[in-house]
Amino acid sequence: MIAVVLLCLAAFLVIGVFGAVLARSPLGTPFVYGASAVVSAIAAIVGLMALARAPSTLTLPLALPWIGAHFRLDTLAGFFVFVVNLGGFGASLYGIGYGRHEKAPWRVLPFYPVFLLALNLVVVAADAFTFLFAWELMSLTSWALVVADHHGADNRRAGYVYLLMAALSGMTLLLAFGLLAGAGGSYSFAAMRAVPPSTGLAAVVLVLTLIGAGSKAGLIPLHAWLPLAHPAAPSHVSALMSGVMTKVAVYAFIRIVFYLLGVPSWWSAVLVLALGGSTAVLGVLYALMQHDLKRLLAYHTVENIGIIFIGLGLAMAFRVDGAAVGAALALTAALFHVFNHALFKSLLFYGAGAVQTATGARDMEHLGGLIRRMRFTSFAFLIGCAAISALPPLNGFVSEWLTFQAILLRPNLPQWAFKVMFPVDGALLSLAAALAAACFVKAFGITFLGRPRSPAATEAREVDGFSLATMAGFATLCLLAGIFPGVVIDGLVPVTQALLGAHLPSQIGLPWISIIPVAAARSSYSGLVLFAFIAATTSLTVVAIHRFASHAIRRGPAWDCGFPDPSPATQYTAASFAQPIRRVYGATAFLAREVVHMPPPGDMGPARIEKSSRDLVWDFAYAPVVRAINVSATALNRLQFLTIRRYLGLVFLALVGLLLTLVLWQ
Repeated sequence: MIAVVLLCLAAFLVIGVFGAVLARSPLGTPFVYGASAVVSAIAAIVGLMALARAPSTLTLPLALPWIGAHFRLDTLAGFFVFVVNLGGFGASLYGIGYGRHEKAPWRVLPFYPVFLLALNLVVVAADAFTFLFAWELMSLTSWALVVADHHGADNRRAGYVYLLMAALSGMTLLLAFGLLAGAGGSYSFAAMRAVPPSTGLAAVVLVLTLIGAGSKAGLIPLHAWLPLAHPAAPSHVSALMSGVMTKVAVYAFIRIVFYLLGVPSWWSAVLVLALGGSTAVLGVLYALMQHDLKRLLAYHTVENIGIIFIGLGLAMAFRVDGAAVGAALALTAALFHVFNHALFKSLLFYGAGAVQTATGARDMEHLGGLIRRMRFTSFAFLIGCAAISALPPLNGFVSEWLTFQAILLRPNLPQWAFKVMFPVDGALLSLAAALAAACFVKAFGITFLGRPRSPAATEAREVDGFSLATMAGFATLCLLAGIFPGVVIDGLVPVTQALLGAHLPSQIGLPWISIIPVAAARSSYSGLVLFAFIAATTSLTVVAIHRFASHAIRRGPAWDCGFPDPSPATQYTAASFAQPIRRVYGATAFLAREVVHMPPPGDMGPARIEKSSRDLVWDFAYAPVVRAINVSATALNRLQFLTIRRYLGLVFLALVGLLLTLVLWQ
C-alpha cells in the first residue's frame, strides 16, 4: 500500500516537471490539473483502503548506508491521506476551469502538484528527517503559490509574513524531534516511540509541538499569516491551504502527542482546551468584522481549528483519567470535524472563487443580487454556509454535536482544572456556533441577496462546468456525511483503536441509520429521519400553498422594508449587519470604536461615521518583535563597516568567550 502512495508522489513530481515545461502552453492548465485529479483520486482510494489493513512500511536508502527514508501507512496516516487527496481531487477538478482565468499560470502550474506531493509526504513520513523535509517543502511550495500574483503589495506582505511563520514552525518542530531523539539520536518514529521521554521533556516537546503545528494550523495567537495568505492565493489553492494543509498540521500534532509522547499530563490537556476554546471564539469574531469574502472564510478556518483542538484537548483529558470511551468519543469528534471542514471549507472557497471569477470582486460591499445570476453557485454556497454553521442535517452539525456529547459525558472529573475547563469550553463552543451562524447569514445575504451594489455584480454570469461540478460534488458529500454519519464514525474506529486502544460502538445497522455514541439513554441522533422530516414538511407546505392559496393575480408595489428609495445604498451592508455584534464584542476583543461627526446647524455638509479597531494579538505579540528586530538589525548593520583591526578584535573576543563557556560548562 505504501508503495502505491509513493508512486503517486513520484507522479506528482513528474506532473510538476511537465507543468514547468507546458506552463505557457494552452495545454498546460488542463494537463496539470487533470493529471493531478487522477493521481489524487488513486491516492485517496489507497488511503481509504488503509483504514481496513495492517500498517505498511517501506525504507528507501539515502546516500549513507545506515540512513534511510522511512515511510509508514497506518490507519492514522491512511485517514489523512484520504482527506488530503479528496481535497486535492476537488481542487484539481475545480482548477481545470478556474485555471483558465489565471493571469500568470507559469507561476502556479509547476508548484501546484509539488504542493500536493509535499502534503502527502508529511503524512506518510515515518522519521524526523523525512517529515521535516516534507514540512519545509510544503511551506515553500505553498509560499510560491501565495505570491503567484506578486504585483500587489498586500500579496507580497502576505508571502513575507507566511514565510516567517513557516520558518518558526519548522524550527520548533526540529527542536521537538531533537528532544524526542535524545542522546541516541534515533530519528525514526518507531525508535522515538520505543523510548518515551521523561515528564519534563515531554512538557517541552508538547509546547514546541503546539507552536510548530499550531502556527501552521492557525491557532491563536499563531494565526497571523492565515488571513493574509488565504486571500492572496488562487481560490483552489486557498481551498487546499484552508481545507487540507491546516489538517496536515493537525495530523502533525496528533502524531507527536498521541503517538510518540504517550499519556499526557493533566496540565497539557488544560492548555490545549484553553487554546482551542479561545481560538474558536476569537476566530469567528475576527470573521464577523471582515468585508473581504475570502478573508472571512480564512478567519473561519481559525474558528474550526479551535473546534478541532477542543476535541483533541478533551481526548487528552479523558486519557489522563483512563476514560477510554470518553477519549475515543472526543477523538472521533475531532477527526470527524477534520473531514467535515475539508469538505465545507473547500466548497465555500470554490464558491468564493466563482464569485470572484464572475465579478472580479471579493469585497461583499460591491456584490449583492447574485442569486438571480448565479443560481447554482448560490445554492452550493448556501449548502456550505449551512454546513459550517452546524445546521442539521448537514455534516458540520454531527461533529460539533459529538464534541458536545464528549463535554457532557463526564462532568465530574477529579482534577479541578477539568471541572472548570469542560463547562467553559462547552460555553465557548456554543457561542462560536451561534456567532458562526450569524456570520454566514451575513456572508450569504450580503453576497447573494438584495440588489447588486456594482455594475460587475449586475453583469455576473455563472461559471464553467468544471467548477460547478466540483461544487455540486462537495455539497452532496456535505449532505451525505450528515445523513449517514455512522459510516464515517465506523470508518474512524481503526484510527481511535490504534491511538487509544478503544473505539465507539458500531453505528452501521442501528435502526433508522441513527448514531448512538455511548448509550441510547444518554443521546442519539438520526440524520436520515431529520432529513426526511424536513423534506416532507417542506413538500407538504408547498403542496398546501399551491392547492389552497388564491390563484387570483394582484398587483401592488413591492414591499420596500420602509425604504421607498430603490437604490442599493438603502439596504444592509456587511458593516451594518455586523455592527451590533461589533459593539457588543468588538469593544473588548478589538477595541472597536465608532465616532459620529455631525455637521453643526446650518452646515449642509454630510455627516460622517469613523470606525476603528485593533488586532490586539498583532499589536502586543508581533509588533514588539518586529520593532526589536528592526532596531537590532539597524545596530548590527554597523558591523559591516568596521576596520580590519576591529574585525580581528571581535574574532578574538568571540574566541575568548567560547573558551570561557567551555570551561564553565565543564
